[in-house]
Amino acid sequence: MNNEKSTQSGTNRAKLYQLVLFPMNNGATNVYYILTLNFIAYYANGVLGLALMFATTMVTAMRFFDAVTDPVIGALIDRTSTKFGKFRPYMVLGNVIMIVSALLMYFGIRIVPDDMMWLRYTSFVLFYALYVIGYTFQTACTRSGQTCLTNDPDQRPLFTVFNTVASMIGMGLVQFLAPVLGSKLGGYNSARFFDVLIPLAIVISALLTVLAVIGIREKDNEKYLGVGGKQEKVPFSEYIEILKANKELQRLMIAGAGCKLAFSIATNMTVLCMLYGAMMGDYNKLYLPMMIVGYVFSAPFFMLTVRTSQKEGQKASLVKYTRLALIMYVGVLALLAMWKPGNPATTLSLWPLNLYTIAFIVLFGIGYGAYYATADMPIPMVADCSDYETYRSGRYIPGIMGTLFSLVDKLVSSLGSTIVGLALAMIGIATLPDANTPYADGMHMVVMVLFCIVPMIAWVFTLWAMKGYSLTGRRMKEIQAVNAQRKDAIANGMSLAQAMEKYK
Repeated sequence: MNNEKSTQSGTNRAKLYQLVLFPMNNGATNVYYILTLNFIAYYANGVLGLALMFATTMVTAMRFFDAVTDPVIGALIDRTSTKFGKFRPYMVLGNVIMIVSALLMYFGIRIVPDDMMWLRYTSFVLFYALYVIGYTFQTACTRSGQTCLTNDPDQRPLFTVFNTVASMIGMGLVQFLAPVLGSKLGGYNSARFFDVLIPLAIVISALLTVLAVIGIREKDNEKYLGVGGKQEKVPFSEYIEILKANKELQRLMIAGAGCKLAFSIATNMTVLCMLYGAMMGDYNKLYLPMMIVGYVFSAPFFMLTVRTSQKEGQKASLVKYTRLALIMYVGVLALLAMWKPGNPATTLSLWPLNLYTIAFIVLFGIGYGAYYATADMPIPMVADCSDYETYRSGRYIPGIMGTLFSLVDKLVSSLGSTIVGLALAMIGIATLPDANTPYADGMHMVVMVLFCIVPMIAWVFTLWAMKGYSLTGRRMKEIQAVNAQRKDAIANGMSLAQAMEKYK
């Protein structure tokens, strides 16, 4: 692949290794995302002895704090220009902050004696907030940094694939290691489990961050920023106006929030423990095989989404495969509704294999593969919205655009843990279920709602939001061509206002 600054068609292409390595930034942050999404409530409740509702609600509260800090950090990114680049300082600093906060939270708080619980609660909140700041520093760069990596409509779908692969590496390693470690170290409520998992997670995330820094190093300079290579300083008071004017970003926010909420609840470890453990009777034999089934089915959908995106645009791909996931999960819901306690004919069993399991694998596999392949698709679509904002207003503000998107994305996805916690409280469960928790009355309905119905509702909102989204593949090629003409004109001495007026 040629690495060009720009052409008359507006093409800034990335080299293959850059497309592969930079998304590892998403993998690095997803290591910590899975830790907080699936395990921090177990740690707070099971190891520190904090109240269950406090533990699950804090996940939501801190996700809300994460969302609120996003625009501030986005503005900092847009105003930053160093010898080390615009994005790399935040990637490295963010990862270092998360390392420090993880050590303090998962090991430091345990030093506090049992008779000083107030200090445990306070320390947990403070160290969790520190982690959120580091997480926002680094994760904001995934959305904003891709704008300088490539603006080629044929390459951005490839970014989706590599971004999803990186996400699978980050999340998958933790999800694979967790049940193995949990079975050997006393379960998810055990201190020994976190003694091993946290150091491994820190090392994995740090290595992925190094790869991501290498991936963006060449493109992280002013040659590839906007139409004039200038750092934008947009007042905070103008954020709302930007959001109001950019209708495409508004619609993408709704679609992205729907995708993230569906993913965060349907893959929540507590929900999966109830499904595969309490209901189906063997979490240790079902969780990893079903996770592998989902990944295996995802592989062909990665290729299908790229092909569809390159031919018809990313919007068409997102809509097509989200609709397929919705249809398949109607079948999954029907299978779960048929389940009866103690009935082998309606219980998942890999050996001996029964018809119920075969039907579940097919419907779940296709549905999971379709939505997992599109789960991260809104991320490169944010870059399209950022380029559209440059086309619309002349501003290159990828930090703000990316963090405005993630603000709503995080606010909605933050509901995941609280929804799970409330659902458990409604059926009288005071401790988060793990692999060894027996079936209790009410779990059946809770699993059906959380594993199927909530994601299906979220996908309906995604499809609704995309109906009016206008940034098709053809439209983006037109926008890139105009932006390139303006950039060349400015480089030859024309002012931004003149270029905006001349090239439309």
